[in-house]
Amino acid sequence: MKSFLPSRFPLIQAPLAGAQDAAMTIAVCRAGGLGSLAAAMLSTDVLAEQIETIQAAVDAPFNLNFFAHTLPDVGAAEDQAWRELLQPFFDEFGIDAGSLPAGVLRRPFDESQLAVVEKYRPAVVSFHFGLPEKSLLDAVKASGAMVLSSATTLAEGLWLQENGADAVIAQGSEAGGHRGMFLAHQPAAQLGTFALLPQLVKALNIPVIAAGGIADTAGIQAALQLGAAAVQLGTAYLLCDESTIGALHRAAIEKVARHPEQCDTALTNVFSGKPARGLINRLMREVGLIHPQVMPFPFAATASGALRRAAEAQGSTDFTPLWCGQNPSGCKAVSAYDLTRELTAAFSRQD
Repeated sequence: MKSFLPSRFPLIQAPLAGAQDAAMTIAVCRAGGLGSLAAAMLSTDVLAEQIETIQAAVDAPFNLNFFAHTLPDVGAAEDQAWRELLQPFFDEFGIDAGSLPAGVLRRPFDESQLAVVEKYRPAVVSFHFGLPEKSLLDAVKASGAMVLSSATTLAEGLWLQENGADAVIAQGSEAGGHRGMFLAHQPAAQLGTFALLPQLVKALNIPVIAAGGIADTAGIQAALQLGAAAVQLGTAYLLCDESTIGALHRAAIEKVARHPEQCDTALTNVFSGKPARGLINRLMREVGLIHPQVMPFPFAATASGALRRAAEAQGSTDFTPLWCGQNPSGCKAVSAYDLTRELTAAFSRQD
């Protein structure tokens, strides 16, 4: 099967912010897939270093992924309400809610990140939460990059096509991590991959990439049968040698990969302020999966992150965002190169 992407195979390793670095990107690219590098939590200096590492190791196209959210105006009252909601947990760990470290906030795409794109000229640039403002997007496209972005509804896919995306990622509700929602607001109304994908394929004039719940060659072939021009997998890479998830997160993924009947995931906003899918834990159960008092994205992570660090120091994942899709069956403790080679066998069966 010929790839419309610049990579040999139409398979994208989903950008995994906080769970990967250049090593995974390199391994996937070497195997013929489109390796991705998640940039939203990286400073421009670190991002440049990571890109240079990739370009020194492999002469292959790769994808840089950025977030395109708008930073909300938040006041002291919202901050106070969020901290008061979490106060019983702060008391439990002896945390002073008035002096929390800021942590690393997920940044929206800006001029400084654009400068990195223009300098290093990645073959593909992808966005989550819509697209950046027109002047920034035009500059990205002028650099020669193919632009991808995630849609979680038909309306979002149509908006992306109308506003300059070269291809749309159909992110089904099965996918782990943050939803790419930017027009939709109700997590419970999100569509599954195999409901969303054919609707986008029928309505759009640009390629559609299937993402969410795809874990193996059978899932890839099913997506292709429904009209996908490519596939994107994220959860399947979480146990790879190059994954940078912590030991506690890794153990949790290993458990549900062995025992899928214990894979209880849900969409929640209590970690970052935006809906994201992860394994259900204590914070999600006791605060509620979606709570209106949570600080808007990305500011909620300051308080939830403090609880995470305190609990993890005691060996607990009660407050850790255990991002995971609904289908962890494809997770394997192998190199990302080997996993990608195994997955790309699906495309030869389409020829």
